[in-house]
Amino acid sequence: MTDTLFTPLKLGDLTLKNRIVMAPLTRNRAKAEDDTPYDIHAEYYAQRAGAGLLISEGTQISPEGKGYAGTPGIYSDAQVAGWKKVTDAVHAKGGKIAAQIWHVGRISHTSLQQGGIAPVAPSAVGAGTKTFDGKGFVETSVPRALETAEIARVVEDFRTAARNAHAAGFDAVEIHAANGYLIDQFLRDTSNHRTDAYGGSIQNRTRFLREVVTAVSKVLGAGRVGIRLSPFSNANNVGIDSDNVALFSAAIDVLNDAGIAFLHMVEGQTGGPREWPAGSLESLRDRFSGTYMANNGYTRATAIAAVASGKVDLVSFGRRYISNPDLAERLAADAPLNPLPTEGLYGGGRAGYTDYPTLAQVAA
Repeated sequence: MTDTLFTPLKLGDLTLKNRIVMAPLTRNRAKAEDDTPYDIHAEYYAQRAGAGLLISEGTQISPEGKGYAGTPGIYSDAQVAGWKKVTDAVHAKGGKIAAQIWHVGRISHTSLQQGGIAPVAPSAVGAGTKTFDGKGFVETSVPRALETAEIARVVEDFRTAARNAHAAGFDAVEIHAANGYLIDQFLRDTSNHRTDAYGGSIQNRTRFLREVVTAVSKVLGAGRVGIRLSPFSNANNVGIDSDNVALFSAAIDVLNDAGIAFLHMVEGQTGGPREWPAGSLESLRDRFSGTYMANNGYTRATAIAAVASGKVDLVSFGRRYISNPDLAERLAADAPLNPLPTEGLYGGGRAGYTDYPTLAQVAA
């Protein structure tokens, strides 16, 4: 009998060949001059098309949304053309791919902003963490608070990014609302100190989320939209909200109202312990009415068990996909995995990016 993890799944408007997902992985390899993908991006993603769904690395919706050197955008014609090569290559291998669209908010540095200006955030509160400026890791800059009248512009940038993702041939879009980036910053009272309609109450702090999800869903149809959340993570020093379960319950109600296709949940601390208050993750998972995608530290055995339980519909793998382009095939065959390297993770060219052997190559 085939384990459910390896069987097809209807995900919104898409039909996936299995329930294994490649999670978004920032690799800092876009062109420095214009943040467009290289041809090696097409090779990289096509190598991994055995997954039921690929989710692209975080792709900024505007120059303002950039927080790390070498990350690609999806706001210019050249970027759309670069991504079209990627989606064509993935589709030629029988794969499906979603664009993860993001705005980093305060997780940026003045050197990464046009004109060297301060990054923007819900409030002028520094993150006190690090980012990569192309030469090394630097302290993030203190942001300025978005004016109320500016927020509609940022929502429009998300709408345009969704439109561009469609033009580039992506099958779906994942809105990045996790890991302490802009939408997450609006949600939490640790980073949102506003006193206007976007701050204070939980209803107000979920307003920006609602506007972004509505805008993107109107462009693509809700059946091609997903979102990533990380309720129990302090990634990028965002902090844990004072009423965390109530906040993220309200956020999930926003997603249910929009009818989006999937919720991609970072379970526990991003890249760290799978820990949360007893029953809290489970209550959020059960609250969502769409397809639930689990992430964070899954192995073959735990992924098989989670999907077999019926509580989890798909499992995404991040780091394991770096050095195993044929991870889905390896998991299905219960084959050994290539070790994760320590070099070549960020920046550079093909080395550490597209040069990992597949099972077939090892056998040959």
